[in-house]
Amino acid sequence: MSAKRSTGRRPDRGSKPSRSTRVAGRLQAELMELVLRGGLRDPGLADGYFTQVKLTDDLRHARIYFRLTRPEVGDKDREHALAALERASGFIRKELGPKLQLQYMPDLKFFWDEGLDRAARVEAVLAEIHRDDEGES
Repeated sequence: MSAKRSTGRRPDRGSKPSRSTRVAGRLQAELMELVLRGGLRDPGLADGYFTQVKLTDDLRHARIYFRLTRPEVGDKDREHALAALERASGFIRKELGPKLQLQYMPDLKFFWDEGLDRAARVEAVLAEIHRDDEGES
């Protein structure tokens, strides 16, 4: 019999997500529930939704990405929604703390989700390239 040699790597945990990933998902669901039941009274947030939550491994800091459901959102709308979320962050922490049952409620930082904006810009560039190619043929 030969003894197994250690490779120095941790054993495979399978597909089990990390604790920060699980808590981030729960935080996102609770945020959406808060918005849907009208817990955030600012009218600029009534049509908002949270696209992603990223938590640090120590669960102390959360980066929360949001969008508005309106098709055309201007810079002023974004700034208003961001300011409203920043003003409400203390209230949100107080509301969600007991539900999440964490030792420390994370510090919440809100960010506009640029993903859809970037995708629209890429699509516009590709459409322009396609039009240029058709024009040369």
